[in-house]
Amino acid sequence: MSEYHVPVMLDECIEGLAIKKDGTYVDVTFGGGGHSREILKHLGPDGTLLAFDQDADAQQNLIEDKRFVFVDQNFRYLKNFCRLHGAIPVDGILADLGVSSYQFDQAERGFSIRFDAELDMRMNQLGDLTAKDVVNNYTVAELHRIFGIYGEIQNAKSLAETIATARLNAPIVTIADLKNAISNRIPRGKENKYLAQVFQALRIEVNQELEALKEFLVQSAEVLAVGGRLVVMSYHSLEDRLVKNFIAKGKFSGEVEKDFYGNNNKPLDAVSRGAITASDDEIKNNNRARSAKLRIAVKK
Repeated sequence: MSEYHVPVMLDECIEGLAIKKDGTYVDVTFGGGGHSREILKHLGPDGTLLAFDQDADAQQNLIEDKRFVFVDQNFRYLKNFCRLHGAIPVDGILADLGVSSYQFDQAERGFSIRFDAELDMRMNQLGDLTAKDVVNNYTVAELHRIFGIYGEIQNAKSLAETIATARLNAPIVTIADLKNAISNRIPRGKENKYLAQVFQALRIEVNQELEALKEFLVQSAEVLAVGGRLVVMSYHSLEDRLVKNFIAKGKFSGEVEKDFYGNNNKPLDAVSRGAITASDDEIKNNNRARSAKLRIAVKK
């Protein structure tokens, strides 16, 4: 499991869940199982843990424990599968968003700029859409949108036009093909950062990550018991903004709605004041912790 993924801010996540021994908990990003194993240590014999993961590779880390139930689905189906397993309401939900170290290190998955492989980037390997499909079939306007919004890339429009021109000569199939096609658009001295933004944008589009996150957050508030905890760790500003807004306002944009009496009409209250970040020591030992932001909320 340690080779699969080192959990970030493990102690802070467990503390944020405020685990009750006989409670029902959900780890919606099972991955290497690090968080799940720690949750099980805090549960008594009558406790229950549901774990979600859409990546078939995560199933090599399944836990033999009668209190543990694995769901091989995207967390956007949280409510349906909690209901199916008789696990509503739940006492706590943990989400560790983004791509695992293991996924980045599997060259053939196409997540990392360090390797050459076919442009894939599917978290669910049974999904239809790949990064190759996006770069070869999306219009200039669609590419401009995803690079501008999901990658927060300054020259998103010219990048989109460059890709559209390059693919007229030959399909862009591999990571090397893509790097070569856009080489003239990459700012000198910022190659790695720029390519990371390009890859982030493609990955978010392929996996519909922000739409799935929105659906998950709305459903999390619906399945949590009163007093239940939501613990979410994100690794880039787009995810963190959605989490922050939903906790603060019960919605993703605009102002919080008021009820008839003028009270804030939102399902969650923040437990942590602002985002919790990893310690210097943890960042030194696990570079992935550098960009992590942890937010904790309680159901009202």
